[in-house]
Amino acid sequence: MDRVDVVIVGAGPGGLAAAIRAGELGLSFVVLEKGSRVLQGILDTYPRGKKVYPTVPKGEEQPFGITELQPANEPVEDYFARVETCVKERGLQIQYGHEFQGFVREKGGFAVDAGKTRYSASAVILAFGSNIPIDLGVYGEAKMVARNLGNPEEHIGAPTLVLGGGNAAADVVSTLSKTKRDVGDSTPVYWGHRREHFKVDKDVARDLGEEILLGGNIKILQGTVPRIGEVDEEGVERLIIQTQSITLPHGVEMQQGMSFPMKHVIACIGTQGPSIIFDRLGLQQITCTEGVCKIGREGAKLVMLNSCFQTSVKGVYAIGGAISPAYLLVEEEGALREKKHSNLIFKAVQDGVHAAEDIAGRLSRA
Repeated sequence: MDRVDVVIVGAGPGGLAAAIRAGELGLSFVVLEKGSRVLQGILDTYPRGKKVYPTVPKGEEQPFGITELQPANEPVEDYFARVETCVKERGLQIQYGHEFQGFVREKGGFAVDAGKTRYSASAVILAFGSNIPIDLGVYGEAKMVARNLGNPEEHIGAPTLVLGGGNAAADVVSTLSKTKRDVGDSTPVYWGHRREHFKVDKDVARDLGEEILLGGNIKILQGTVPRIGEVDEEGVERLIIQTQSITLPHGVEMQQGMSFPMKHVIACIGTQGPSIIFDRLGLQQITCTEGVCKIGREGAKLVMLNSCFQTSVKGVYAIGGAISPAYLLVEEEGALREKKHSNLIFKAVQDGVHAAEDIAGRLSRA
């Protein structure tokens, strides 16, 4: 069993930042990545050609933690190429196709199970992001819809439905609309969201607004609720959505809806934090209840972390998307405070740097 100072789980921006900073501080490390490339999670969720922005949280004054990982308003393919070059030049040790299974405590640290091999480490950094898809919540047998935009050309000539009210959905809508517009396809892109208001960053809103001004055929469906997944008489799997509900006297409701072939539905409805994994690892979490959490939704579990992102298990850290949109900060006096954590590359990189520095400091004092 190989011995390292720290095992880093995930080769996204946070994990790579932790690895780079660990190397600079003289720590031995290994990065475990279940995918076949760095930034696998980003590549799987970003449409081709989508720009990656160096978005910084409002009021943040700290510089970008690792400059080589800072996006430059560039297509995701270009960002990936730059980061891949950085990994090679830095000589980062990344084990691809190794899926983290868990750890057990041992003298001096942890025995980490990576599926194909095992490592002994003084510390573990969990940087695997927030990649568990939220269930669509429909009735019926047909429930398989795309979670990201693969090849936009597959939707040419067919009305397409994009579900979700955030940045990912807006990016897919813009990309689809441009693809259709470039080839003279007049079929619309429907953008549906459960709520009345959509919430996107300024950069994403700018791209979407530009596409609309250029003639993109985008139709917005507010208050859209996915209801039924069915197979029609021709064997086509379809998703039925409710677009309007009118209450009539005597308990009667009149509902209006639309039906789309599921192959032309893309559900960008987000992912949920890896609370199941945290539970399995024995990391303390607290369930949000009404009136307690202002950021985390009711029923969600928030992991408890100190100011350096160390969990309730000493030597185990959680960073990046894995702790977004909020976590519980354990303050020095022992009080708990809900803390917002934006799921941004900037924050993930910053987290990774802080975690690596705390580990180096702790090991130097041991």
